[in-house]
Amino acid sequence: MPDSGRSARPGRPVRSLFRWLRRVFFGDVLALVYLGLCAALLVWAIGDAFVGAGEDASFAGIIPLLAAAPVSLLLLGLPGGVMAFIGAVAGGALVNAAVICWCARTLCRGGRSDSAD
Repeated sequence: MPDSGRSARPGRPVRSLFRWLRRVFFGDVLALVYLGLCAALLVWAIGDAFVGAGEDASFAGIIPLLAAAPVSLLLLGLPGGVMAFIGAVAGGALVNAAVICWCARTLCRGGRSDSAD
């Protein structure tokens, strides 16, 4: 096999994954605010469930699930208890943040097409 001059580095896929995540999520302030809000709601719900002795403490988990809906509601069906709940909210929030970034970039583009006609 001929060598193309580029050696395969073991850290390259991880580096490209981080570059992709930075490009998708950190390009828009609204997506970061949304991710922070979902993280704060998740911490609040977990804290309320473990510390809160109120009657409605078990319903605190609904708020972060609805904030990260619809993907979080689909992922909630996975078995795993508390970790499935955290994964459902985190997965739903990441998907929604990516959609927010995509919408913001599309609106900022103002109808211009990326392809040259």
